[in-house]
Amino acid sequence: MAEAHQAVAFQFTVGPDGIDLQLSHEALRQVYLSGLHSWKKKFIRFKNGILNGVYPGSAPGFMLVLAGVLSYSCSVFQPLCLCFCSRYMSVQKQMLVGGVMVGTGLWIAIIFSMRTVLKGLLSWHGWMFAPHGKMTWQIRLWLILVNIFSGMQTPMLYSFQNSLPHLPVPSVKDTMRRYLESVQPLLSDEEHRRMQSLALDFEKNLGPKLQWYLKLKSWWASNYVSDWWEEYIYLRGRGPIMVNSNYYVMDFLYAFPTHLQAARAGNIIHAIMLYRRKLDRAQIKPLMLQNTIPMCSSQYERMFNTSRIPGIETDTVQHMSDSRHIVVHHRGRYFKVWMFYDGRLLLPREIEQQMERILADTSEPQPGEETLAALTAGDRVPWACARNAYLRHGKNKKSLDTVEKAAFFVTLDDTEQRPESLDHYAKSLLHGKCYDRWFDKSINLIVFKNGTMGLNAEHSWADAPIVGHLWEQVLSMDPVKLGYTADGHCRGEPHPNLPGPQRLQWNIPPECQTMIANSLSVAVALANDVDSHIIPFSDFGKGLIKKYKISPDAFIQLALQLAHYRDKGKFCLTYEASMTRLYREGRTETVRSCTMESCAFVRAMITQNQEEKLCLLTQAAKKHQQMYRLAMTGQGTDRHLFCLYVVSKYLGQDSPFLQEVLSEPWRLSTSQTPLQQGELFDLVNHPEYVTTGGGFGPVADDGYGVAYVIVGEKLINFHISSKCSSPETDSHRFGNNIRQAMLDMLNLFELDKKTLK
Repeated sequence: MAEAHQAVAFQFTVGPDGIDLQLSHEALRQVYLSGLHSWKKKFIRFKNGILNGVYPGSAPGFMLVLAGVLSYSCSVFQPLCLCFCSRYMSVQKQMLVGGVMVGTGLWIAIIFSMRTVLKGLLSWHGWMFAPHGKMTWQIRLWLILVNIFSGMQTPMLYSFQNSLPHLPVPSVKDTMRRYLESVQPLLSDEEHRRMQSLALDFEKNLGPKLQWYLKLKSWWASNYVSDWWEEYIYLRGRGPIMVNSNYYVMDFLYAFPTHLQAARAGNIIHAIMLYRRKLDRAQIKPLMLQNTIPMCSSQYERMFNTSRIPGIETDTVQHMSDSRHIVVHHRGRYFKVWMFYDGRLLLPREIEQQMERILADTSEPQPGEETLAALTAGDRVPWACARNAYLRHGKNKKSLDTVEKAAFFVTLDDTEQRPESLDHYAKSLLHGKCYDRWFDKSINLIVFKNGTMGLNAEHSWADAPIVGHLWEQVLSMDPVKLGYTADGHCRGEPHPNLPGPQRLQWNIPPECQTMIANSLSVAVALANDVDSHIIPFSDFGKGLIKKYKISPDAFIQLALQLAHYRDKGKFCLTYEASMTRLYREGRTETVRSCTMESCAFVRAMITQNQEEKLCLLTQAAKKHQQMYRLAMTGQGTDRHLFCLYVVSKYLGQDSPFLQEVLSEPWRLSTSQTPLQQGELFDLVNHPEYVTTGGGFGPVADDGYGVAYVIVGEKLINFHISSKCSSPETDSHRFGNNIRQAMLDMLNLFELDKKTLK
């Protein structure tokens, strides 16, 4: 094979005339180009590290300060140099060096002053609580100051990291008050009095001691929540991450760029690698609220070259600084595909060429290879044991390292997925056959036989908006910027000398195959229990909701409350994820969407008159917005309670209050997947390029998981999941209740408008 010949840079033979060296110039050329690429990347990272380190300072600013200092009076700075260079420099040079030293010091002082002021400005969040559409003079002045102290140059992805404030620790008293308020609609009067007693005891006795440790951590660490959240919520979980933790993202809802599986993979893989290059160079624009207020970008760091490594007690996240290959799975075989040749990234048609070679390969899987990835889908302890005992030796170690150190994982799925069967499509992305995705990889790209595709993402390293940002850019590039030929192939020509993919080799003993089979049985049972339902709700969207001066997110959350009450006849503890990326290394906070106001509105929909319903809807929406803003600004309840619980465990002091709070099940778990880069999609002229969004598995055995994405002005996609084994849930029934709740709530405004006329 061509790659086997080019893998050896030189050969030699010993004869009567001496040693005869046979150099492979092509191999040496590839070695040279590979090293050149590596050094370029190191230089770019070094340069970006300096630029980020001095932001909001810049080279022009430095030259301006230096010129101002030197032009003022060089003689002032001569004494600075006398002590160490008066014997080696003239007076003029001494004055010049002194001026440079003072100018540099002044520039550094200005940078740190600007950064300190900016951090103070970003710690103020009064702008978020102002009435919608109203801009006070205080907010205008604040925005002007933020713009001034953010610097004049275009920021890179990590430019604002050192200027972001630390997540504040709420007071124990405020957290107790908010918690008791959140559970009031779910408890009887007697149960609520009991919880009040437990909360008061905690607030007076154990709470202040635990709070002291949290305060100490908040002063020392970048974020007092995020590292514990990653470790205890994700990495220490010993159950399967498939369905329970990993989530999925879908393709376009209506567009089908090509029917060729290899071609679609070629364009998408190339687009992902282009995004990775921009990420390596920090050329991705940081997400800015109102184009002014920066959000934390730390979660982007581990998007690629990352794998979750199983352990007996806890998993770890392994991140490589670089990876030049991907691993492709097809019909139970694993292939290593290099992404670079001739010192450059492979073009889409060249990647398609590699995918075609894999699809044409008729070799059979080696014993145990076909279902190997089921280990990543089952319980974590058996996977850790199998990995340590059987996969860390000989050829298995080399192949496993290739998988775990790949940029990302690709599955060329041998099934077809179509939009008329979105429910089946969602289940395939969520779990597939339970052995054809490597669930430990940060990103799994799945390309189906008919060219449809999607992602499956591991959750510990980052939250869904980070993957969503990548996916939006990839989808926007695929049909328009990259495009396809008339017969569905990628544009361009195949490479005549491109080395083919390398088949990974495994030697899996019978004992390991037994462990694989056990994990597969666990995973299949879990997958078969998932009931998924996707609703593209197109009756109306955020455009109409905003006309009635209601937050679209609040409107949807109230619809979910109404739908759940109609579905089960009761209220439940509700989880809505909000972000805390206004703070350094912020991740998420919980908005407890079931409130006294939302329950009053739902009851009114059953019994009250039209005017009463509309009034209560407005009040409930305002309450929800208030709670969402509190969560975003570090004044939520659940992350604080979680960290207090972690400290109590470290101290070996049990708290009946915390134990009860953290054992409460979230029977309705919800999350909005925001469209962050709407400017990438021209939905007016190309409405077919709407995204379907993504979803996740159910959190509680008897509950629902609901993800939703607001696309454009007229479409909201709901992704609903539950467990088939629960007699209380039915995803299709709940979907019908959501649709009806949305229509009934809109009808309140429509009827009110007719009454006013």
